[in-house]
Amino acid sequence: MARYAFFQKGFVPLEDAKISVMTHAFLYGTACFEGIRGYWSEEENQLLVFRMREHYQRILDSCKILRIEPGYGADELCQITLDLLRRNGDREDVYVRPVFYKSTPAIGVRLSGLDDDFLVFSIPFGDYLDMERGLRARVSSWRHLEDNMIPMRAKINGAYVNAALAKDEALQDGYDEAIFLTSDGHVSEGSAENIFLVRDGKLITSPVTADILEGITRSTILHVAHEDLGIPVIERPIDRTELYVADEAFFVGTGAQICPIAEIDHRLVGDGTIGPISRRIQAYYFDVVKGRVGKHRGWCTPVYV
Repeated sequence: MARYAFFQKGFVPLEDAKISVMTHAFLYGTACFEGIRGYWSEEENQLLVFRMREHYQRILDSCKILRIEPGYGADELCQITLDLLRRNGDREDVYVRPVFYKSTPAIGVRLSGLDDDFLVFSIPFGDYLDMERGLRARVSSWRHLEDNMIPMRAKINGAYVNAALAKDEALQDGYDEAIFLTSDGHVSEGSAENIFLVRDGKLITSPVTADILEGITRSTILHVAHEDLGIPVIERPIDRTELYVADEAFFVGTGAQICPIAEIDHRLVGDGTIGPISRRIQAYYFDVVKGRVGKHRGWCTPVYV
């Protein structure tokens, strides 16, 4: 079956959605993106896109930071995405990647005086990380970018070299994932995920001032844990050694979903198995994204009408 992308203001076959080797965004990383998941519901025979509008509102904020004129509003971007998914016709979980980018073929580091463009494509997509066995993570030797370096509040393509260095180091050392520290030594986030700890029955996560991405999944977990599951939630700075004494820990993100952590720096998290709060949140999250929780049905946009 042919796949399509929205590229240069129209739908084209995915294989024809190509940029020049001189495109500014390719040469300098001057682009911003989102990752959006669509979940296939067997019960409904329907593809449900999770929190699509919130993702597009965030990418528009990223455009402000990167001095990109988007040319589309959130409603238009949602409609383009639905039209794309209907053309592709998937009956399985999908990953949607929208990108705003500096499209001028040009040499020279700058943001102003360049053309801006938008593209979006989708692909079938399963689990990014193993959610069942508990991950092995390490604190990275690489420090996290700071807001006054490359702002992590925006999902800027070039910033992910920082993440790639940390993730590759972790993989080469036999771990599954990396954990970044901030420049002042506090816990920031994973290579492409936010992080939560459980201590004494309370859910703890780093604040947005810890140079983290303001995650859509993170905000979902903060909301449902407190409002639906009755789990106390705390946003505050986290010391490195708190990682070693946590009862439970897990990563969250659109790609990662809810991934429990079993070990950090050769120290078991809790007893080294997936803890009860992590499992409870993980199970409830999948009920939410599959459209099974009525109060949050508004977060799930059906594709096929």
